[in-house]
Amino acid sequence: MQRLIVFNNVTLDGYFTGPGGDFSWAHGAAASDDAEFNAFVAGNASGGGMLLFGRITYEMMASYWPTSAAMQAYPKVAEGMNRSRKVVFSRSLTHAGWNNTQLINTHIVTAVRKLKQEQGPGMAILGSGSIVAQLAPEGLIDEYQFVVNPVVLGAGRTMFEGLKQRLALKLTQSRTFKNGKVYLCYQPTA
Repeated sequence: MQRLIVFNNVTLDGYFTGPGGDFSWAHGAAASDDAEFNAFVAGNASGGGMLLFGRITYEMMASYWPTSAAMQAYPKVAEGMNRSRKVVFSRSLTHAGWNNTQLINTHIVTAVRKLKQEQGPGMAILGSGSIVAQLAPEGLIDEYQFVVNPVVLGAGRTMFEGLKQRLALKLTQSRTFKNGKVYLCYQPTA
């Protein structure tokens, strides 16, 4: 059985996107000036697992990672993103053109249960808060990885919007970077 993790950037006030879907706060100059943080990100991107996306995150990622700008700015991350098997969950998309992408428009919980049964190195949700909020109460997420960014937005979206029950987690890892970002890793306690 494959493990499913969530990896998301969040702000100090708990948002994973700002108003209007703004995500620029996660990629400021401070992030690129920290070699240790850049090595951490590149190491995560080379994991080789399956990536799960909702439509909005998929469209954002598909419009950036296959470009020459991404290849120049983040070559290891771009290589990993483009090489990885990807699944996009959407009821409105009719085609997913980014290489190695499968489009699934059936019930997400049933589909993820089936994907977890496949052999493989694991799966990761990047962004896609609506997916996190649907899968978390079903106990389908094995680990939550957050990079807390030293910024406060005051508004935006949390990745747990719509969650109707408490989700108890235990801290399993943490790491602090020079750029002020903090990596936190949690597993469900139940």
